[in-house]
Amino acid sequence: MNTLPIQQRIVITGVGLAAPNADNLNDFRAKVLAGTSEIREIELRYMGKAPAGVCTFPETRYRKKKDNKRGTRAGCLGVYAAHEALADAGINFSEYRRDLTGVYIGLTEHGTVETENEVYNISQYGYNVDYWTHHHNPRTVLNNPAGEITMSLGITGPHYSVGAACAAGNAALIQGAQMLRLGEVELALCGGISESVGSFGIFASFKAQGALANHQDPTKASRPFDLDRDGIVISEGACLYCLERLDRALQRGAKIYGEIVGYAMNSDALDFVMPHGPRQAECIRLALSRAGLKPDDIDIVNTHATGTRQGDIEECRGLAEIFADCPTTWFNNTKSIIGHAMGAAGVLELAANLPAFSDHMVHPTINVDRLDPECALPNLVLNEARTIDKVETILNNSFGMVGINSVIIVKKYNG
Repeated sequence: MNTLPIQQRIVITGVGLAAPNADNLNDFRAKVLAGTSEIREIELRYMGKAPAGVCTFPETRYRKKKDNKRGTRAGCLGVYAAHEALADAGINFSEYRRDLTGVYIGLTEHGTVETENEVYNISQYGYNVDYWTHHHNPRTVLNNPAGEITMSLGITGPHYSVGAACAAGNAALIQGAQMLRLGEVELALCGGISESVGSFGIFASFKAQGALANHQDPTKASRPFDLDRDGIVISEGACLYCLERLDRALQRGAKIYGEIVGYAMNSDALDFVMPHGPRQAECIRLALSRAGLKPDDIDIVNTHATGTRQGDIEECRGLAEIFADCPTTWFNNTKSIIGHAMGAAGVLELAANLPAFSDHMVHPTINVDRLDPECALPNLVLNEARTIDKVETILNNSFGMVGINSVIIVKKYNG
């Protein structure tokens, strides 16, 4: 039982998303349960082809084509997801004030796409900077995607981006919950966005590190835990949540997806790139402690694993230790289906699992033909979805470069 006062309890009441295989939660859930990957090859400037996750969604449903052109890809994704989340929550700002609504967006990076494009553009004109667009500065400031959302919706409360590498989506969700508990806002619109597939530099960097996935069948390129994995599949995407205090959600009769009961963030403080399993384990334990839960209270753990050998192994070592005596805890991985959506990864992966509270199904990890013995977690759901007796609690891992770790625990709301 949650012992926090009702006005301090934070619930999810709306979800809006654009993923590489769906543009709404119902279709997204159906695709991940079926293990349907729509990763495809894209053509990269200077590099040629690489597998990637690209979103297809109605880009002009909420914003005109000219506004999308003036703005950014991240803004386009964010505006769509924000409107969808509010519509899903049934919020039209008759119950909430726009000046007391906060917009918090997690980003791995922002501005590289625009900068690369502008450098390429002036290269066609002898690097004459007269051809550099006057839209560059507002497009590349870090708060841009959050700001584009506020302009589209007329939200006059605080907006900013949370930079936390690939833990950023979870970090923004935590920020939203904290601001609600502090009374800084009445409604939080928060989550993560990635426009990474627009940047050849991200692909080139992972390739230089020996961490860019490749496969003759792009839908099989993302293969966390498999012995033949060879790196990350880069994806774009967006997922935003409406967070409300429980008392306000109940007052307006809102649909409740789940309650955020625990979260934690910490730092490895060791390396620019290499993850550190013991610190990740500490983060998980801290989130459990704050939630007042034991490891065997967790029904589903969505793993962060990206498909790099050391990263997968470090995470699995910590998970194997923490959940060693938890026969009813099940593990899965969403990146195997949609690739790594960077700043949107954690929140998209949480969304992929949230419907399990209702359907009691654990979506599979796909593309595991030969399980790495060092990643052989007990109850790792492979290649086919599994129905379990109950789903009351979901734990979501999301870790990032320069040693940033985040964990969120969501519980089914039972009144």
